[in-house]
Amino acid sequence: MNIGILECGPVPAALRDTYISYPAMFAAQLAPLLPSATFETVAVAQGEALPDPMALDAWLLTGSRHGVYDDLPWIGPLKDFIRAAAALKRPMVGVCFGHQIIAEALGGRVQKAEIGWRVGMETYETHFDGAARNVAMPAFHQDQVIVQPPGSEIVAQSEACPYAALRYNDAPILSVQFHPEFSRAYLSDLIDVLAKHDAAPGLPGDATMDDTGMRWIADFLAGR
Repeated sequence: MNIGILECGPVPAALRDTYISYPAMFAAQLAPLLPSATFETVAVAQGEALPDPMALDAWLLTGSRHGVYDDLPWIGPLKDFIRAAAALKRPMVGVCFGHQIIAEALGGRVQKAEIGWRVGMETYETHFDGAARNVAMPAFHQDQVIVQPPGSEIVAQSEACPYAALRYNDAPILSVQFHPEFSRAYLSDLIDVLAKHDAAPGLPGDATMDDTGMRWIADFLAGR
């Protein structure tokens, strides 16, 4: 399986020497779960051209500091790519911004949440594995889906974020608002960096972090 990672934004400059990039985080964590997979990065936000949706076996859209409503030259083409990939039934995963832009491209709506920033460990009700349970995942967002796209099913939610994860019925698409790729160290460092630029305070967050979210993504991509 050759997975294309669409990089929708960089790691903050102050953290790049340590954490490299979001595609690097995903590749490092997915590789042990998908031993036969290879990964290719397309730096969409840096102006790299989007490939044909059929060029690779699956696509993963990362987070971004940008909003899906921003007037940027790559936003519209990315929405077109998403619609084309969905029509071709190409497997696709979106995380945070990726979750939001997939929803917007497929008939949902995204805006800044009235509740404001969600930063830190957030607890979600999920039924990814077929049984309802609560999981704690890293959150870092102020935008979120406010209108559910047609043909989608909610598979994770919280009181603050009712559309925290969506699975689509007419195309092999899974998207999540939270950040399975974040380590506790990266989440802590990101909060420290952005707090210097008026980011919101963190949520209480002493919950255990594990690879549950990344396993969901790996199982989805593997068709398990």
